[in-house]
Amino acid sequence: MDGPLPLANLRILELANVVAGPSVGKHLSDFGAEVIKIERPGDGDTARAMGELIGTRSAWWLLIGRNKRSVTLDLKHPKGREVLLRLVEEADAVVESFRPGVLERLDLAPETLRAVNPQLIVVRVSAFGQHGPYSHRPGFGTLAEAFSGLAEISGYPGQPPLLAPFALADEVAGLFATWSLLAALYYRDAREGVGQTIDISLFESVFSILGPLATLYKANGSVPGRNGSRLAFSSPRNVYRSRDGEYFAVSGTAPSAAETVIHLIGGDELLADTRFSTHEARALHAEELDQIVAAWIAERDIAEVDSLFADAGAAGIRVLSIADVFADPHYAARETFVDVEDDELGRVTLAAPVPRMSDTPARVAHAGPPLGRDTDSVLEELGYTREEISAGRDEGAW
Repeated sequence: MDGPLPLANLRILELANVVAGPSVGKHLSDFGAEVIKIERPGDGDTARAMGELIGTRSAWWLLIGRNKRSVTLDLKHPKGREVLLRLVEEADAVVESFRPGVLERLDLAPETLRAVNPQLIVVRVSAFGQHGPYSHRPGFGTLAEAFSGLAEISGYPGQPPLLAPFALADEVAGLFATWSLLAALYYRDAREGVGQTIDISLFESVFSILGPLATLYKANGSVPGRNGSRLAFSSPRNVYRSRDGEYFAVSGTAPSAAETVIHLIGGDELLADTRFSTHEARALHAEELDQIVAAWIAERDIAEVDSLFADAGAAGIRVLSIADVFADPHYAARETFVDVEDDELGRVTLAAPVPRMSDTPARVAHAGPPLGRDTDSVLEELGYTREEISAGRDEGAW
């Protein structure tokens, strides 16, 4: 569909690095926002050199920088700061992820920016937030996951806490920052409000998705331990190894789902067993039920297990590797990947934008661009002459 994108008139200035802050621009640009990414001259965003490369380009950057315009500015240089403030005049929002206090030291605090544009929304993304005793500590998603309580409940009994093998805290914080920015824009535009500052911390973003841990601790003193892939309040819920060495995930979180799984594996007799006949009993006898499910799956190849679960309407699915994902017909039918053309790399495959919108679907115009690709064009749009642009470059302003 080639119709208008819902955020086509939105301009975002991105002063953010790595994943959490830049993911905001990624989400918004997918739906048409113009995202002008301000990067350090010379090396740019750390994500440009992060992780495995495709040719000379980081796969992370190809993803996180997609749809954006890349402009290099030295914000410590008077001319670089001047350009930023001129961009702020016409911007809807600034997204920044400096350590708290850095923006103030650059004399670019939110109040300074809103003196130029009172309607500006400033989204500040950091590990520990803009205030509090830990706010100025260096922070990354890894530390936020540890500090939030997530790592402490992840893993197996008697084993060390586990950290997620991907940028979980960054991505979660980016989602919170994205919807909060849209809420602030709605308040500003639909309710005749003004600009404001949004304080997003990685640790609170993760803490907020951990369920009622705080409520239960304050009420009952409950401190959950590590329980592998199980849930303390329902069973069966785990991953099980099949006869041919694959893994199958089973969910019995809802009582009806658990009963369907139990009936498939053991029929009416197993379902009538008092150890497994109620939600509460299954939670108390989770180890015994787990062993029965594991033994049933271990006697069958993964294709048979998957087929039997599907036919019975039981909640279970294969554990897929990324190679399996690309071979799976459901991913293909959903078009969960998008191919884009890149001047250097040719065709590049990226995860498609989420969510799906019926009338104004997202689009990916290009992967993360080369550093500073759009500097000259953006400066020209601001009225700078070619001579001024060349002089500023010679001075190291951009």
